[in-house]
Amino acid sequence: MAPTKAPDSSRRSDRSRRAIHDAALALVGEVGYRRTTIEGIAARAGVGKQTIYRWWPSKAAVLMEAFLDLAARTAEEAAEQSGDTARSGDTAEGGIPDTGDLAADLKLVLRATVDELNDPALAIPTRALTAEGIVDAKLGAEFVEKLLEPQLALYVTRLRAAQEAGHVRADADPRIALELLIGPLMHRWLLRTQPLTHAYADAIVDYTLGGLTPRP
Repeated sequence: MAPTKAPDSSRRSDRSRRAIHDAALALVGEVGYRRTTIEGIAARAGVGKQTIYRWWPSKAAVLMEAFLDLAARTAEEAAEQSGDTARSGDTAEGGIPDTGDLAADLKLVLRATVDELNDPALAIPTRALTAEGIVDAKLGAEFVEKLLEPQLALYVTRLRAAQEAGHVRADADPRIALELLIGPLMHRWLLRTQPLTHAYADAIVDYTLGGLTPRP
């Protein structure tokens, strides 16, 4: 009789992992970060809390991975629906398009960001983690490092390419420039001062690239 191979306890069950991710995101949206617990996540996902502790060291780690996975799946679905990856002249997959028209490329990306921020599936956990990151420095730093910085780096890459092509001032700081694009969007979204629309995203790009001084 052939020996039975012992199960590999280090391999996660995709089904259980997804259930835990979904439970964590649902709970943080319903009750907030602080009231979300490992026990609550486990009960909602239908797994033992030992399973969660075996795979993640903390509640923050569960939520961060769950959110990163959700963001990645959302981006993949958006790319498949738009068919944008087939366009010639684009950057590598996952980057900001480089068609030679900086304004059009930035408007495309900011409009997609508006759609994501208006989607409750992403907006609710994003708002909860952002709010908690303001008072929890460690969580906030992890949120910036793992989620925000990789996205911001794409803007820096695109803006530097625009500088090399002569479409942006050579002395402009790409980091400050990207904050002119992202900052107003996040301000309106976080504080709910006005509706978040594609028209607003387009206006941000126009104001950033054109400035506010009268044109000759």
